Amino acid sequence: MLLSREEMTFDFAGARLEPERDRKLLAWVMNQFLYGEVTGIQCGHWLYQAPDLEAARFFSRQAVEEFQHVENFIRILELLGEEPAPAHRLVRFLSTGMMPATFEEHVCLEMALGEGFVLMALYGVIDTIAHEEIRAILGRAVKQEERHVEFGEQRTMQAIRGRPALRRRLLGLSLVSMWAVRRLGAFMRSRLPRHEVLSQLPAFLQFSVDCAEKRLLRMGVLTKPLADLGALEKGLAIAETYGTSVLTAPLRLLPKKRLTETYLRDPSIAGQGRGSPPLRAVR
Repeated sequence: MLLSREEMTFDFAGARLEPERDRKLLAWVMNQFLYGEVTGIQCGHWLYQAPDLEAARFFSRQAVEEFQHVENFIRILELLGEEPAPAHRLVRFLSTGMMPATFEEHVCLEMALGEGFVLMALYGVIDTIAHEEIRAILGRAVKQEERHVEFGEQRTMQAIRGRPALRRRLLGLSLVSMWAVRRLGAFMRSRLPRHEVLSQLPAFLQFSVDCAEKRLLRMGVLTKPLADLGALEKGLAIAETYGTSVLTAPLRLLPKKRLTETYLRDPSIAGQGRGSPPLRAVR
């Protein structure tokens, strides 16, 4: 990846997530991850849109990995003694509401930037949770997520080299994505209980946005720091993005109910988390 694990590691100063004490909080977090992994069905769309065999092979493998991650988060919910539940509306917006129209937008927005945010959240849970099995499950998952982010970064840079005019459109999408992440952080600050880890959430989210900015700079989507971008430049990038969406978005024949809307009623997920053994924190 263009950013190392060290660059993406936030110092929580020894604060811990205790599975028994923080059961409900952890269940909420894992349900956001679960929804994100269910959106792995979108790999099928991008497999059809892949510009070459290398990308098609990657998406084929990624789809399998994403559904393995679905099973991982169901297992974690079982360990917590909690059941699958709906994701927050902003998580749904980031994962499906902003589904891009082109391959280039997908690799930048969803893979490099979006999965980069997810990866940082996973690192944060791994670094703070006092449960060995959950850490091990997430540790295996992040290796695959890192490959997804790296693919997105490399293909974004390749796209910009071939078509420099893409830069402003990709920037506009990225700015909206970062805005949604900040809004999700505001929700968590206002609704979730006081906690030694959550109290550091504002700093963690700012750190995550800073890392996203570094990634955008290193990919070439940004040519200068966000602080040096004027309101007009940002506004034009966003306007170009959404002003042309109607013209550039492909026609899609989608079922009335997609899996991201029905997965909680699926037999493989419904009823999970009942009758699970008590949790034991493992330090």
